[in-house]
Amino acid sequence: MWRTWSGTHEALPATTATPNGAADVAGAVRSAAGRGLPVRMVGAGHSFTDAAVTDGVMLSPTALNRLRSVDLEAGTAEAEAGMVLSDLNTALAERGAALANMGDIAVQTLAGAIQTGTHGTGRSTGGLASQVVGMELVRADGEAVRCSADDDPDLFGAARVGLGAFGVVTAMTMAVRPSFLLHAREEPMRVDEVLERLPELQAGNEHFEFFWFPHTGMANTKRNNPVAGPARPLAPFKAWLDDEFLSNTLFERVNRACRALPSAIPAINQVSARALSAREYTDASYKVFASPRRVKFVEMEYAVPAEELPGVLRELRSLVDRGGHRISFPVEVRFAPADDVWLSTAYGRETAYVAVHVYKGAPYQRYFADAEAVFTAVEGRPHWGKVHTKDRAYLERVYPRFGDAMEVRERMDPERRFANAYTERVFGP
Repeated sequence: MWRTWSGTHEALPATTATPNGAADVAGAVRSAAGRGLPVRMVGAGHSFTDAAVTDGVMLSPTALNRLRSVDLEAGTAEAEAGMVLSDLNTALAERGAALANMGDIAVQTLAGAIQTGTHGTGRSTGGLASQVVGMELVRADGEAVRCSADDDPDLFGAARVGLGAFGVVTAMTMAVRPSFLLHAREEPMRVDEVLERLPELQAGNEHFEFFWFPHTGMANTKRNNPVAGPARPLAPFKAWLDDEFLSNTLFERVNRACRALPSAIPAINQVSARALSAREYTDASYKVFASPRRVKFVEMEYAVPAEELPGVLRELRSLVDRGGHRISFPVEVRFAPADDVWLSTAYGRETAYVAVHVYKGAPYQRYFADAEAVFTAVEGRPHWGKVHTKDRAYLERVYPRFGDAMEVRERMDPERRFANAYTERVFGP
């Protein structure tokens, strides 16, 4: 039995396999075709959807975990699909390289994160998929192929965020830059002030995001900017206190109490918001981008046009109280520039991401339904790896290249060898 990290979905595949390279993947795909079974490659299970679920052949990428090459002069690095992002960060750092931007969690596999559209926040650098410059994948007929902007650009455009439906990804070539430091500045601010100063805060910081605490008027802001140095990391005790004890151990206990007594959540959030304090430090980029996230939750995230964010957030704040919701988890807001990845949530438009979370085991369906109505009213695009209810009829409206991507899918997998219930819902049968 295989389960997602948050426990939202599970699978009991007919067969599992751990390929050691593209040739092994090709053999597994051909074998599955001979038995009439579908094939899915899993990652770390950090998706909240059933994107990886299959009752056919489930491929585990744990042996596809090598950093094949780094070319600092060309600004590229090739890594295998199953390499965990935290391991990739360490391996790149040992070679004097780094990803220009990444999300705030680094436990996913490289391919799993990219195939579902994982992103961070950035003024000039977008999500992980926008940093991909080449891909190696196995087609439904068992042939291993490569693609890039110059080599089969249509496949490259469609498959970077492709949910594994265009082929089994075995390796990716990423754009990288020389290792760099980030100066992190975190401080509480009133939400109304954040929204009033949003143009200034976005324009003045390479990476800006904020977390709003429901039932309060407060947010915690984060500004990360490249600096020459020197490095001034948090003291070990301060790092443990903030990132392990307060953000994980204590936060877990608070959420357990809130799940048992929802009526206390507004008061608890008020206390939590008042306890926010400012801090600054400078460290290696990947240590600033990502931090431990051990408290399990369920999440919905939508990408909305950046200019719609203030109205979306004000409506979300209103519906939390108007709808009688009791929400203990902060709402996260991040940003990304427009990119050219056909099925990226930031394709063709400046984007703001709004993520709502609920502690694992607490009811989330009504809250998410109300929030989704706010997001879709402005043609928001759901994160492919997080809870949503949208199907092809909606998605082809909000993605200008959706039809083009489905034509590529028809070419790459006409018999739907890589299909499952989720891809059938979002891409169609």
